Amino acid sequence: MRIHLAFLSIIAIINISAFSQSEPDTTRHWKSGGSTAINFSQVSLTNWAAGGENSVSGTFLFNAFMNYTKGKTAWENTLDVGYGLTKQGAENMIKTEDRFQLVSKYGRQASRFWYYTALADFKTQLDKGYKDPPENSILTSKFLSPAYLLLSLGMDYKPNDNFSLYLSPLTGKWTIVNDDELSQQGAFGVDPGKNVRSEFGASLKSIFKKENIIENVDFMTRLDLFSNYSNNPQNIDVEWETKFDFRVNSFLSANLGTTLLFDDDIKYITDEGVERGARIQFKQLFGFGINFKF
Repeated sequence: MRIHLAFLSIIAIINISAFSQSEPDTTRHWKSGGSTAINFSQVSLTNWAAGGENSVSGTFLFNAFMNYTKGKTAWENTLDVGYGLTKQGAENMIKTEDRFQLVSKYGRQASRFWYYTALADFKTQLDKGYKDPPENSILTSKFLSPAYLLLSLGMDYKPNDNFSLYLSPLTGKWTIVNDDELSQQGAFGVDPGKNVRSEFGASLKSIFKKENIIENVDFMTRLDLFSNYSNNPQNIDVEWETKFDFRVNSFLSANLGTTLLFDDDIKYITDEGVERGARIQFKQLFGFGINFKF
């Protein structure tokens, strides 16, 4: 039942805009592209008097888009995937990056810059996460635990290809915790023993991206906000992502990214197992490696 719900969520994302295809399309109405980056670092020490440990780490990043534009219709689809591991000395492998997000946004033009819009957003992670790496004995997350699905209706302001501001007073948010152990703990805000938490509220999604914001540097920042009408609406969920891509040449690049999260339903658990209030979560990722755009 829980797995079926997850797959139905993904199907809903893919098909939310299916009704837009009322006549045959031609490839001239579609625009697609993306990039793949593989970053790698390694340290090897032999008889090193100053001390230290061998280490190796790698990160895979992938993002793609497929957009359809015809007349007053605009349909945007994006996929972002990231996964990274690091190993230091004889310790267990530690996860450093884990992300899967699929977004589909369908709009009909209302005026020059405004669109009536329906949006679906699904995100989860691919691998298990632990509170106590490298021992890896306290499980905190895994595939579909959690997963988040947002379905919403609103207005999208798009003055150009670089900026979008989506406002929705009608947003449904579902938090899925498919793992029974985490569900029993009431992880990620679900009621203990339940696998799904449903919320209704308002949301905002803003994105700004620009290639060559300075020479050979691409920039992107994205801000997602959600407020639950019925439960502490003043405690707004926040996800703010910023990314710089530095191009060395056609194949070599460096990436610098940060993500700031705040979710009032995710409580902080101390090493002693004591539950505290929600806290700001922050992640920073830097890598240098091979990059390929398509």
